[in-house]
Amino acid sequence: MTVKINGKNIGPNEPCFIIGEIGINHNGNIEIAKELIKHSIEVGANAVKFQKRDIEIVYSKEELDKDRKSIFGKKNRDLKQGLEFGEKEYNEINNFCKNKILWSSSCWDLNSLKFISNYKPKFLKIASASLTDVKLLKAHKDTGIPIILSTGMSDLGQVSKALSYLDENNTILLHCTSTYPCKIEEINLNGIKTLIDEFKIPVGYSGHETGISTTVNAVAMGACVIERHITLDRSNWGSDQAASLEIQGFAKLIRDIRAFEKAKGDGKIIVFESEKEIIKKLRRVKDF
Repeated sequence: MTVKINGKNIGPNEPCFIIGEIGINHNGNIEIAKELIKHSIEVGANAVKFQKRDIEIVYSKEELDKDRKSIFGKKNRDLKQGLEFGEKEYNEINNFCKNKILWSSSCWDLNSLKFISNYKPKFLKIASASLTDVKLLKAHKDTGIPIILSTGMSDLGQVSKALSYLDENNTILLHCTSTYPCKIEEINLNGIKTLIDEFKIPVGYSGHETGISTTVNAVAMGACVIERHITLDRSNWGSDQAASLEIQGFAKLIRDIRAFEKAKGDGKIIVFESEKEIIKKLRRVKDF
C-alpha cells in the first residue's frame, strides 16, 4: 500500500521520503530557518518541517508562569513565545519554499492546525505527544491531507486506537523513541517491522539518536519515510540541538540512503552482463 504526497507514492519499493525537521531549532530567527531550508534543498531533502503551537492552549498558565531562564527572558512563557513563528514568518517560509521544497508542520492544537492548513500543505505531521489527542486526530483526518503520525511514547494498542480515528489509507506511521538524544539500545529498529506487519500501511522512522548509521539501517528494514532534526550547529542553544544532525551529517545521511536504494536491487539472482567477461577470465569449468 502507498500514500501519495504531492503526487509521489510513499511506501514499500518507492524512493524514501526524507524530511529535515527544523522544528524549533531556528530559535525564533527566520534567517536561521531560511538557511536550514536552503541547505535542505541543496542536499536533496524532500521536505522540511516546523512545529506550531498556541502556547495558551498547549501549556497551562502555571507551566507558563514558571521561572525558566533563556535567551528570551526569565519565564517559561518568554521561552515558548520566543520560539513560535507567526503569520509573518510562515508567509516568508511559504514563499521561500515555493517550487523548491515541500514544507509542513506538526500542529499541537486545533488553532495551530487551522492556521497551518491555510497554507495548503501537502502533508501534515502529528507529533508523538499528540497521539492520544482524539479531537486533534479527528480534525487532522477531516482536512483530507495526508497524515504522518509519530508513535513515540506509545504501545501497539495506543497506536492502533489512534489509527481508528484517522484514515488508514491516507496515513503514514513513523516508528520513534521520544528521548533526546535517544540511547542506541532503545532505538528498537525491529519496531519498524512490527508496525508494517501489524497495520499494513507505510511506515517510516523518526530518529533522535546521534549519528546516521542506524537511520540508514532503518531504511534497510523497510522505513519509507525518514525524519531527522537538523541544525546549523549542535552546540547551539536549545533543547533539540544535541539530538540533531548538522547539515554535513544530513547530506551524508541522504547520500547513504540513496546509495542503499541503488544497491538493494530486486533480489533476483542472475549473471550480470558485467560479469560475463570475468567468467571468461576466471572460470575454468564453463559448461555447467
